[in-house]
Amino acid sequence: MPLKSDVVIEAAKFDPANNSEQANKLNQYLLSVGDKGPAWYEVGAPKYREMRWKGESAFPAPTVIAAGVNFTIPSREPGRNIPCRVLYPSKRTTDTDRKQCRGSVMHIHGGGWVLGDERSSDPLCQFYADTGDLAVVTVGYRHAPEDPFPKGPEDCFDAGEYLVKNSEKDYGGPLRFIGGESAGGHLSLLVVFHLLKAFSKLDLCGLILNFGCYDLTETPSHVNTGNTPIIPPKTLEHFRNAFLPNMSLLERRSPSVSPYYENLAPFRGRLPSALFTCGTEDPLLDDSVMMGTRWLMAGGEAYIKIYTGGPHGFVAFGEALKEAQMAMGDIATYIEQCMEKLDS
Repeated sequence: MPLKSDVVIEAAKFDPANNSEQANKLNQYLLSVGDKGPAWYEVGAPKYREMRWKGESAFPAPTVIAAGVNFTIPSREPGRNIPCRVLYPSKRTTDTDRKQCRGSVMHIHGGGWVLGDERSSDPLCQFYADTGDLAVVTVGYRHAPEDPFPKGPEDCFDAGEYLVKNSEKDYGGPLRFIGGESAGGHLSLLVVFHLLKAFSKLDLCGLILNFGCYDLTETPSHVNTGNTPIIPPKTLEHFRNAFLPNMSLLERRSPSVSPYYENLAPFRGRLPSALFTCGTEDPLLDDSVMMGTRWLMAGGEAYIKIYTGGPHGFVAFGEALKEAQMAMGDIATYIEQCMEKLDS
């Protein structure tokens, strides 16, 4: 009998020769656009945030959905609240009906721990809300460089604890999912491990982790992918250094900083299902593949979905990239599967 590997990778998924023509054109366009505008670290984070909302950066301003509701959650610091935003299923339009959702999603936005806010991901959050009949709460955590580690994670921990305790009352059911993109994926895993330690009976349906950064010491794909769209190596380095100023590589290996190094053994049998998505033209590719593999090794259910040719943040390019449409379909299937288990 021929020898078979216990771990199988579909290598063709990772071969640049298999990039679609559409993906190659989009990546070239994104590279050209990125070269035209100033980087955030050149003009300063506050100025660049203003530019993004005015549509003056390399990419269009975020789309804000009028139905979103802004509110605040208490923080651990007396007298200070954490700004948040909730998107409800489109079919639920009254206050009474909105309290009858099937639970909530805790969403953590991306932006390199520096950019974005609770309004930045409205279309994606609305998609989650409509797919699962869930209220989607996005956390406006504090940003670097003004408030570096651990301020942002602490805000997310406080919001996570609040939702565990209040989701049933506010949104018709418990906290069902946690997820985010890029830096939001990183913060999502930090929150998951925090909540697993704080609540012995935590029972999440799943995690939606899109192109997250889980090892802040640098993986091979961080340094070997060349000039990638959206977050070239220099930009990624500036993001990390703003979030973790003056922190050594050894310190960055702490599980409190890099969730890839978390000891998963104590969570065997308790890890929630997790969906990891990433494109192959993303310097964070290793993060998703390796974190997802560790999840499986620890007995957790993990779906590692790789999209050939997809750049960082590729799910936002649905009209221009078939791989983004495929990913959104996979995310919808994952949410639906997780919710169906509640009814079985």
